[in-house]
Parts: sequence; structure tokens; C-alpha cells
Amino acid sequence: MGASLLRLHFHDCFATGCDASVLLDDTSSFTGEKTAAANADSLRGFEVVDTIKSQVESICPGVVSCADIVAVAARDSVVALGGPSWTVQLGRRDSTTASLGAANTDLPSPLLDLSDLISSFAKKGFSAKEMVVLSGAHTTGQARCSMFRERLYNETTIDSSFATSLKSNCPTTGSNNNLSPLDAHSPVIFDNLYFNNLINNKGLLHSDQQLFSGGSTDSQVTTYSTNLNTFHADFANAMVKMGGLSPLTGSEGEIRTNCRKIN
Repeated sequence: MGASLLRLHFHDCFATGCDASVLLDDTSSFTGEKTAAANADSLRGFEVVDTIKSQVESICPGVVSCADIVAVAARDSVVALGGPSWTVQLGRRDSTTASLGAANTDLPSPLLDLSDLISSFAKKGFSAKEMVVLSGAHTTGQARCSMFRERLYNETTIDSSFATSLKSNCPTTGSNNNLSPLDAHSPVIFDNLYFNNLINNKGLLHSDQQLFSGGSTDSQVTTYSTNLNTFHADFANAMVKMGGLSPLTGSEGEIRTNCRKIN
């Protein structure tokens, strides 16, 4: 669940800013972000946020936003998995709308090549180095078969034994929602083995392996593969920066009582 909360925070911030827009359910007159290509049948952790919110509201009603809860939960989940901590800036407010369009266009696809990954993150103000370190979040979590099938059966930059181990759970057709860990070696530990996997052509997603494919980010991957402390420190700094993406403050937005709907 820790990886789910971290991903929830990322997918929230990269769409319309860190405003909890991703938590809004669709209504008869409103389509939120949950059905976006990068989110549908993929994002999890909504019920955990609901539980946290209800407990916070019972003690301190109308004060703590859903956006702040997601940001803190993401940090705490990384710590729980053995990763670094960082100071979460607070004071975000919740959006009263969401953007399916922004979620579809701004969230980086797992099918992107390196140049497009760099561009996608640059649009949000992140350097290529920060893109690489934030990708290190894939040291935990899982991906659906449909997200890596093309790589599994058609790419040459994948270790053959690794590919073979995945094919029984991800056949050429069907089983789209079957899950495989993004880091097969230590899927529930926030370590740097994700980067070691890339060096050994064992990146699960196309976008993962692109970080180590003879391009400009190879050296950064190598650095993180050999120095856990550097990875943790740079990841924490990048997460602080990500948590500051276009938050609503002051009188903007609202403090939702229920994270799934506006007040």
C-alpha cells in the first residue's frame, strides 16, 4: 500500500498540481481524473486516504486538506518501506474540480522514450536528474501486464531470463490486469536495486529501461546503483519540490470534508 500512496501523490501533482483533484469521484455532471489512461484500473489507496481523513476530521474538523494528507501519507509510506524522510510543507487546499484532459496529457506514459520523458518532467520544472531520481520510486509497486507487454515480447533491451520469468503471468493476449513487481528483487523495500535492474536490462517498463539505454542519464543511474545514500537524499529533495507543484493556498479551493467530493 505504501507504493500506492506514493503514486497517488505523484499522479495528483503532475496533473493539475498538488490539490487532491485525483481523489474526486465522477458524478452525473462531472468527470474526474480516475479514468485517465494512467489512472484507470491502476491507482490505489483511495480507501486509505478516506480512513485517514475521517479520523482527522473527527479530531480536527475542517482544518487538514486531503491534499496535505496525501502528501504526508506518501512521505510516511516511503519511510515505512525503509526509504528517506523529508519535511512536508503543509497548507495546501483542495480543488473543487479536476481535469481528465490534464491527467491524460501531463502524466508521463510508461511507453515514452528518454527524450520525451525528459520533456515531460521539464514541463513541470524538473531536471533530467530529478526525473531519474523520481523514477526510483519504482523500487516498489507493481505494473499491469498491459503496460509492459510490448516491451516483453518485442524489445531487445530486456534480459532474456527476466523476460521468460514474466511471460507466464503476462501472455501475448489477455490478462491485462495481471500484476508484476516493478523491482522483482526487493519489491517492498525502498532501496536502490531498481537502478541495478536497469543496468542489467531488467527494467519492467519501457520508460524504466530508457533511463539506462546508452543515453544522457546512464551515468545518473550508475551513481544511484552504487550509492544508496545519494539516491535517498536526492529523492527526498525531489519529493519536496514535487509537493510544491502549483498548490492551492489562502482562499483558493476549500478543505473538503470528504476527499471524494466537493463540499
